[in-house]
Amino acid sequence: MKNLKRQWKFIVVLISGAVGLISQFALHSKSLFSIGNLQFPVHAIIIDIIGILMAISLLLEIFHDWKTGRYGVDILAVIAVVSTILIGDVWAEWMILVMMTGGETLEDYATGQANKELRALLDKTPRIANKLVDGKITEVKVDDLQVGDTVLIKPGQQVPVDGQIVKGTSSFDQSSLTGESVPVTKNPGDDLMSGSVNGDVAVEMKVTKAAKDSEYQSIVALVKSSQAQPAKFVKMADRYAIPFTVISLIIGGVAWAVSGDATRFAEVMVVASPCPLLIAAPVALVSGMSSMSAHHIIVKSGPTLEKLARAKTFAFDKTGTLTENQLIVDQVVTDDKSFDQKELQSLAASVEQQSSHVIASSLVKATDKDLIHPVTNLKETTAQGVEGDVDGKHVKVGKLSFVAPGHEKLNVTSTAVYVSVDGKFAGYITLKDKMRPESPKTIERLRRQGAEDIMMLTGDHKQVAEKVAKEAGITDVRSELLPSQKIQAIKDVPKDLRPVVMTGDGVNDAPSLTAADVGIAMGAKGATAASESADAVIMVNDISKVNDAVAISKHTMKVANIDVLTAIGVVIIIELIAFTGVIPAFWGAILQEVVDMITISLGLLAKTKPSDKQFGLEEK
Repeated sequence: MKNLKRQWKFIVVLISGAVGLISQFALHSKSLFSIGNLQFPVHAIIIDIIGILMAISLLLEIFHDWKTGRYGVDILAVIAVVSTILIGDVWAEWMILVMMTGGETLEDYATGQANKELRALLDKTPRIANKLVDGKITEVKVDDLQVGDTVLIKPGQQVPVDGQIVKGTSSFDQSSLTGESVPVTKNPGDDLMSGSVNGDVAVEMKVTKAAKDSEYQSIVALVKSSQAQPAKFVKMADRYAIPFTVISLIIGGVAWAVSGDATRFAEVMVVASPCPLLIAAPVALVSGMSSMSAHHIIVKSGPTLEKLARAKTFAFDKTGTLTENQLIVDQVVTDDKSFDQKELQSLAASVEQQSSHVIASSLVKATDKDLIHPVTNLKETTAQGVEGDVDGKHVKVGKLSFVAPGHEKLNVTSTAVYVSVDGKFAGYITLKDKMRPESPKTIERLRRQGAEDIMMLTGDHKQVAEKVAKEAGITDVRSELLPSQKIQAIKDVPKDLRPVVMTGDGVNDAPSLTAADVGIAMGAKGATAASESADAVIMVNDISKVNDAVAISKHTMKVANIDVLTAIGVVIIIELIAFTGVIPAFWGAILQEVVDMITISLGLLAKTKPSDKQFGLEEK
């Protein structure tokens, strides 16, 4: 609605100019009345009325800004309009109005261009689903689907909501969600994310999440949130507002005093219009947000970019963030010489093959399929372990107290499962978190990008945490932390090491994400995309996107600052030229439009690729 209002203002100004031109040059309308030396023909009255209305509208906006504690440069535009009305330069007044309203319209256009990737996401939102009721297909709105409903997904169709396949096997393109270029094969029992595209085979899916909680819709909600933030961007320009306004008024006042002609003041005020300054920051920051989106990072607001660009401390959760939330076998320790490591792992994995526990599934996954043998007489004791017969041996796997009740306690600091064979303790297998392959490089690059402190905050045991931290290249390790202690660790970061960026999985780390200056959620798994606690969400399973986020932010702020300072510099130079009286008010207004175009073009450079130095790729 706001954009539409701006467009209508621009259209009204253009129409008033067209009517004025016809009235003056085609109909040769004469003055209806005069005040002193000022004449008021029809075209002057029309344009003056529009000018007064626009000035009042702008004054109301300025008054509202003052009440909220913001002091901008819009007052210069009001002064320029009033000045041209007082000196009777109608067409200069009209050009200022064109500049004001046209600049806003150009800003909307540039913002729309920069926001193209975000809008593409919105346009692809699933809206209709094929619901199966008693074997018959019924088209329903996606928002009407409920958990437990069965949905048919035809070849080439989008998955409407999150769900689980109950019938059929097909490949699904998840590139728009995870960045994976290769389609993923999904079988009955596998989860599907809304927004992924089915391949060549129809499948039936049971709905597990309502539309508002599903993956794609959650991303869209974040996009809409990011689009609702542009008003905050102007705060960057406001830092320069008061000095720029004072300088412009001084130049105009001196010009008036030296020449003794109020027209000279008006000519300076015309070129002092703040449109370029107001456009510079919004276009650059929206372009940066668009670039983030293209790199699978959703940012909620402009201030997040500013904080990321200045960040000095980075904090990371361990499980699911630095690691893949998947256990791998670390050590196989035998206690009985009659078993070697390979056989011990084979026996343990064989017994665990039907268990759904994360440790069991990780052990089975880490064991060669040829080493997993059939198991009989399988029995599971809740929260203790499992036992069964493998190759004529009775094998128990689980806690030490379960597999060998009388055995002395062992000093094992890692996650471990213990094994006994035919009632005799045989050894144990330790598992560790699987490090994301990109984690060490990410930490190294963050240091190159200017990070002064990098810490790991985790609730895991000290020995486990230190192993992961050492592998990742982190020296500041805080382990065995409760959620409240994580928050305190972030709050305790000294002022000279802020802003603080916290990266976590967005679920159990939600309080920490909120406590940080910038919270980044790893959202590729689905649930975290909807986390309101995060300022940014990485939509692919790749922690190096933190580096991309920092690089894009630094590049965006560099472009925005250069753009603002360039706009100020060019406008002040034109003001000084107008000081001499060589630029009539009409041509001054036209020059302002040229500066607007330059400003917008510079702002769009934020969509270009950051330098290798900003990415942290330069050689040591």
